[in-house]
Amino acid sequence: MSTKIYWYIIIFLIAPVHPVLSQFNFEDAFPNLPDFTFPVDLQNSGDCTNRIFVVEKEGIIKVFDNRTDVSEIKIFLDITDRVFIEDIEMGLLGLVFHPDYKNNGYFYVNYTAGDPRRTVISRFRVSSTNPDSADKQSEYEILTYLQPFHNHNGGWLGFGPVDGYLYISSGDGGPHPNGQMNDILLGKILRIDINEQDPGLNYSIPPDNPYFDSTGTERKEIYATGLRNPWRCSFDPETGLLWCGDVGSASIEEIDIIVSGGNYGWACYEGTMPWVPHECPDSTLLIFPVYEYPHSEGLSITGGYVYRGPNQPGLYGKYIYADWFSRKVWSLEYDGINPPANELIFTLPPGAMPTSFGVDEAGELYICTNSRLYKIMPTAPVTAPANLTAEAIEPSIVELNWIDNSGNEGGFLIERSDSAEKFQMVATVSENTVAYEDTVAALGEYQYRISAYNINDTSGYSNIACVSVLVVSVDVELIAMDYFIEQNFPNPFNPITSVRFNIPEESIVRILVVNVLGEVVAELVDEIKPSGIHSQTWNAINVSSGIYFLRMNAQSVVSGKNYSQTIKTVLMK
Repeated sequence: MSTKIYWYIIIFLIAPVHPVLSQFNFEDAFPNLPDFTFPVDLQNSGDCTNRIFVVEKEGIIKVFDNRTDVSEIKIFLDITDRVFIEDIEMGLLGLVFHPDYKNNGYFYVNYTAGDPRRTVISRFRVSSTNPDSADKQSEYEILTYLQPFHNHNGGWLGFGPVDGYLYISSGDGGPHPNGQMNDILLGKILRIDINEQDPGLNYSIPPDNPYFDSTGTERKEIYATGLRNPWRCSFDPETGLLWCGDVGSASIEEIDIIVSGGNYGWACYEGTMPWVPHECPDSTLLIFPVYEYPHSEGLSITGGYVYRGPNQPGLYGKYIYADWFSRKVWSLEYDGINPPANELIFTLPPGAMPTSFGVDEAGELYICTNSRLYKIMPTAPVTAPANLTAEAIEPSIVELNWIDNSGNEGGFLIERSDSAEKFQMVATVSENTVAYEDTVAALGEYQYRISAYNINDTSGYSNIACVSVLVVSVDVELIAMDYFIEQNFPNPFNPITSVRFNIPEESIVRILVVNVLGEVVAELVDEIKPSGIHSQTWNAINVSSGIYFLRMNAQSVVSGKNYSQTIKTVLMK
């Protein structure tokens, strides 16, 4: 019997017995939706729309409203004709939205393609006319690298919450020691800047990457090395730490905290156990897992998230992860000082193999399985409200609506923020209230969030709802007498701005956008308008950065009076 088999048996014998957190249970998050086909990622777009995006491995991204009773699902992107699958580990594997997605409409995917077999990291753009549909023809390849075999592809994408760089998890490509070879991108965490371009690249290398100054063969995209198949990573939004579940081989599954320049040992070590110690660095130069478990507990780790949501105070700050084979879901408490404490939360039902995790805009956690999406049932004394929406129903008035999830609240706390201030409480309303009208005093972008409270406790926050408000502040007599067009807001902008104009009497109105050469690039208004104040939005997503002019011409159909005015605006992408 080989040493490897002896190790395997010993680990089975010393497998720990994990405490069980019996107060937690799970439920189908969206029971009215049809089954998904092998979902492998769940994301939100971070644009205050409170939508859920689910990645299906065959090459489809689906989108739907984040409501428990939702029954409608839409196809956001279908690239099944570009995705190459010859094994269960291949396909469309990862999705992430640009931190400024609300303005630029960019998102990024990680998929496997064929002829030759390779990984593709691409950028797409949302449709300029339909927020629930992507422009399939907008694909822009950022990075590709060859895959020697069909397995160990990694596939995760994420933006650093502090540096804004794009991080990519890359598996070792199968039976190769690629994790220790720094002239190849396999078996690594990669880190690139997609907002800039170096010569010959569709991205740039961050200047603090470990090999940025190397004059050798090391790939400068590398951020960390020595990984086997990092399947699902995530940033803790509070600490900025990058957690990663790395799938093991014969004996051990591991959890790592990834740092710049870190070497996590594969294939010299599997977890803390020597694997193939040939031509390996000294063990003192390696970073070993913060936690590992033997194959008596499960055979394939699915990395998760540090919980920062509103409805599970007992899990707050703990890393939630699972095993695909055993269907067990655990919480890991680790502060970097004390030994990690691992507890079993629950085991998913037979057939519900956990493929991935994801969070919504409120930070609530979801579990992807091979066909359904689950969430942990709330355990907070007061459950947070959900599905908060904000709409400007008239100048200076914002209407808020939400779903009351608690049933035991004494009331709700309503908070508001603009770009210049933190959230501040603006009102309290009584129990069983699900709507409120807020009055604002200035034009701008506002964010709202609400929480529920009773005499003993306060819930976490709802999702954040965003709204643009146009406040009427001009003199009423002036409105009655004169035409005007105000400076657009915001300015500079990217890519959406709004302009407000007044028509004192029914008029033929035309507003054009022209560039510095006098060429018309957009027609915003060309129609008869009744008297009053009007607003028009310009979405310049398909227009390049630069200086533009909004030119308004109006002719009264009542008096024949003519008006012409031009304002300058700046588009910055």
